[in-house]
Amino acid sequence: MSRRRKGRNVNGILVIDKPAGVTSNGILQQVKRLYGAAKAGHTGALDPLATGVLPLCFGEATKFSQLMLDSDKAYITTARLGIRTETADSEGGVVSERPVPEGLDEAVLEPVLDRFRGQIEQVPSMYSALKHKGRPLYEYAREGIEVERPARPVTIYELTLLAVRPGELDLAVKCTKGTYVRNLVEDIGEALGCGAHVVALRRTLASGFTLADAHPVSELEAMRERDESLDGLLVRPDAALSMFPELTLDGHNLQSILNGQPVRISGQSLTGPVRLYGDNRFVGLGEGQPDEGEITRVVPQRLVSSSR
Repeated sequence: MSRRRKGRNVNGILVIDKPAGVTSNGILQQVKRLYGAAKAGHTGALDPLATGVLPLCFGEATKFSQLMLDSDKAYITTARLGIRTETADSEGGVVSERPVPEGLDEAVLEPVLDRFRGQIEQVPSMYSALKHKGRPLYEYAREGIEVERPARPVTIYELTLLAVRPGELDLAVKCTKGTYVRNLVEDIGEALGCGAHVVALRRTLASGFTLADAHPVSELEAMRERDESLDGLLVRPDAALSMFPELTLDGHNLQSILNGQPVRISGQSLTGPVRLYGDNRFVGLGEGQPDEGEITRVVPQRLVSSSR
């Protein structure tokens, strides 16, 4: 017999402005307790050093967490030049120190940064959460074990120099999933011949949400102290799926989809993920498959049992 999950049925997405010094899972558990929610998950961990946009999924929204994890991200980071660390950030021990080249300005830095724009290859850090034989790499690193990691392609859509100070750079990065900003900063430091590590990292975009959508945990705690409901802060699961086309169904087609059966829609040309609506609500995600002529076959993929 399966164990019944404790907590109330909460559905939706909450965007948190994660503070520094705590893990993403720590924030998730704290917020889950504040909501008294039965089921919750996050959409990609931020390092304890990092702050910023952290979407949390509750209930039915967890069905779309992988799609949210696959979304593009954006960050603002501060790189300290001249010092490499074990973890490529300020939480790791110093590996090496080298002098910072004199005269670093925009004219000198732009050609170096341009080498890291577009599609590049990254070797993941040993202190990443990537798994090897079921264990995250950082566990091996803490035991002094080095694991071979193949380089992976990632795309840097934007790499903008925001500020230059003696021994430090501020950079804005927009990139594909799986990009490690710590590695990017470390590689830029090597290209400059002095090494570098991250001393500040703030995520400004994830799953289509920005800092304008994010709530600090202190706001939630204050609302709970005033005995106010937190449910009004939630957004619907489809808010993170706006990159996909939408299709409204009714009658027999809607009932078939809700029963898990594919439908054929005429006059539509849809390929790939499709947001599905019916009875004035979001009902889930389907996949459009071209059929004969201008007919699309829509196959249900992830349906929600209810929607706010």
